[in-house]
Amino acid sequence: MGRAEERRARQRGGRRAAPPTRSSGTPSEGLASGGRAAARKAARGKKSAKKGKSGIRRLFTWKKILGAFLGFCLLGIGAFIVMYMMIDVPKGNAKAQEQSNIYKYSNGSVMAREGDTNREIVDLSDVPKPVQRTFVAAENKTFYTDAGVDLKGIARGLINTLSGKGKQGGSTITQQYVKNYYLDQDQTVTRKLKELVISLKVDRETPKDDILAGYINTSYYGRGAYGIQAAAQDYYRVDASKLSVEQGAYLAALLQAPSQYDWAVASKTGKELVTARWNYVLDNMVQQGWLDKTKRAEMTFPVPKEPKAAPGMEGQKGYFIKLAKQQLEKQLVAKEGITQDEAEARVENSGWTITLNIDKKKQAQLEKAVKTQLTSQLDPKKRTVDKNVQAGAASVDPKTGKIVALYGGTDYTKHYISNANRTDYQPASTFKPVILAAALENNSETQSGKAIGADTIYDGTSKRQVVDSDGNKVGFGPENEDDANYGKVTVQTAMDKSINSVFAQMGVDVGMDKVLATATKLGMDTGKLRPLPAYTLGTMGASPIQMAGVYATLDNHGKQVTPSIIKTAEQGGTEFQMPDPIGEQVISREAADTVTSVLTGVVDDGTAKKAVQQNPARDGRKVAGKTGTSDDNKSAWFTGYTPDLVTSVGLFGEDYKTHGQSKLYNTAGLDRVNGGGFPAQIWAAYTFGVAGKNTKFDLETDQGAAVQPTWTPTVSNTPSETPSETPSETPSETPSETPSETPSETPSETPSQSAPTGEQSTPPAETSTSPLNPFDPNDDQ
Repeated sequence: MGRAEERRARQRGGRRAAPPTRSSGTPSEGLASGGRAAARKAARGKKSAKKGKSGIRRLFTWKKILGAFLGFCLLGIGAFIVMYMMIDVPKGNAKAQEQSNIYKYSNGSVMAREGDTNREIVDLSDVPKPVQRTFVAAENKTFYTDAGVDLKGIARGLINTLSGKGKQGGSTITQQYVKNYYLDQDQTVTRKLKELVISLKVDRETPKDDILAGYINTSYYGRGAYGIQAAAQDYYRVDASKLSVEQGAYLAALLQAPSQYDWAVASKTGKELVTARWNYVLDNMVQQGWLDKTKRAEMTFPVPKEPKAAPGMEGQKGYFIKLAKQQLEKQLVAKEGITQDEAEARVENSGWTITLNIDKKKQAQLEKAVKTQLTSQLDPKKRTVDKNVQAGAASVDPKTGKIVALYGGTDYTKHYISNANRTDYQPASTFKPVILAAALENNSETQSGKAIGADTIYDGTSKRQVVDSDGNKVGFGPENEDDANYGKVTVQTAMDKSINSVFAQMGVDVGMDKVLATATKLGMDTGKLRPLPAYTLGTMGASPIQMAGVYATLDNHGKQVTPSIIKTAEQGGTEFQMPDPIGEQVISREAADTVTSVLTGVVDDGTAKKAVQQNPARDGRKVAGKTGTSDDNKSAWFTGYTPDLVTSVGLFGEDYKTHGQSKLYNTAGLDRVNGGGFPAQIWAAYTFGVAGKNTKFDLETDQGAAVQPTWTPTVSNTPSETPSETPSETPSETPSETPSETPSETPSETPSQSAPTGEQSTPPAETSTSPLNPFDPNDDQ
């Protein structure tokens, strides 16, 4: 077939009669024909691919997607209509759900029942209109005009619930009232959907004023107070009808986090947050036209009154119950993703049976020890200072983490703050073992490159300037007790005698960041503390419970111990799983055992020798421990342990009128109070009355007083000229760095930095004498 015939065939739409081959034309004609055949094949492949794509497009067209979406919406609307028709507004069941909480000792005997609800319903007309509006301004500015629900808030809540993030807020006053009065605090999709439907119905059927009245009468305000009347009495000692706008704004702000925002127990951060929210409430009232701008500018924050203890909480019971609630609420927040105020509502009067770890015999012995060794020696009528003495103690089983005994104060109904759990006083030299633990754990070295251990030599000259790794002064030279100069001493002797200058230098040698990291691992709340040398003297805040946990971790060979007062917690026959108090290995066994070995020297040869080592009731028991006496004699400590029991005892100076920190000089007629005095005496009277006998520490170390003899240096009142591992420097100006205290249960004075001047009583003890201004004023803790 020639070219003309092919052209005519194509014109007629037919196929070629005979495709060209190598033998049917010239070579060039054959190649051209093959190229055209490949092109046609490729075209057919593209056409086939287009057919596949068009199939997918036909399946997922925009019309079908839109139709599916509209169908889904209609289905949802239909389901909601069915739900709306089926769900009725239930009878209020808040009262019916309230049940007594039962608290038991570790042996199962009932200690206390707590369940009489502190609530008195008041009519809305009895609450001043401006006070009513403080709650609207705080929670739901559109309350008077909305339909009772916040759809965006509900959608956000549903998403957070499904994703396990917990509540994020956004509920209207109507929704919160429905949750408080008709439903419960469960964070489930079903409960949220019920809340939505019931809120719409309640808003349609109930006047807004009745909803607002129900809300302020059913809400929980902390301190065991339900409703505005109980809150007005507990926080301001007035009826709800007498509340001022400022006071109402505080109570309205309080609802967001009752525990965190209660001024009596709030941390520094908590006080800042509630103050900011109080301002937010009043500013919203101005914006809504409910409060004159000029009057608003004249308003000052209304500090609430001290809490009143509930009946039946006398003696130590109130301290036990308060701590148990705090630990249970903390776990509810952590495990269920709810807010603190929701956790409080879940615990308060909710039918819990909580068995404590408190051992009745050990508890009785601890209370007896405080009475015989301290309170019987005080005479408040004769000496005003004796009115300011507060004792706190916590005793922990190091193998289980159980708090087996606790002393929170003379009586919960008389002193609301638990001295066992307060963190507003310095632990002083009881912090020094943490520095040694950090040195051992990090294989730290002195300035000359020698490993730090029990036998390492340091310069014990008083006021010796601390230097960094480059030999530069860091502006810190603490004074030793009584300005004594010890010259060249071992770390063991420095711990025995609590020589400040040695541990100040050691902290810098280790690195204060590593010291604080080790403190955190051992159980201290270091918060936002900056790595400053002054903390080597224990000038942060800590509680007896915290320090008992630190030393229990050492006693437990480096496995973390978190003291727990709760043995079991059950509700409705179901046990709530509490975390194991015994955690992971946080420092090596060798480091922990070496510190324990060194601390036996404090008892046998140091500041606790008279009260503990020479105590006739000791009966061969092996004991490790450390004394501590803070700046200006505002606190004194002894934290010590046998192989089977760890107990931390603290003595705190608290002004009986202002509740600010005060000095303990002249307590019980003594010149001053130190850790080797009352605290060590209480510790010994308690421990030797309940601890196992003739027990020995199982230590894996070749260092320290427990495994090798120690030597005692000659003390002089002039600087030592003996060469030391680190150069002795002349004193220079003290730094201007002051750390904030960790959050405390009560507001306290800023720790004084002046050195004590009174003569110490026997036995001798150390004072962590910090410089005039040793911390960082810019620390924003």
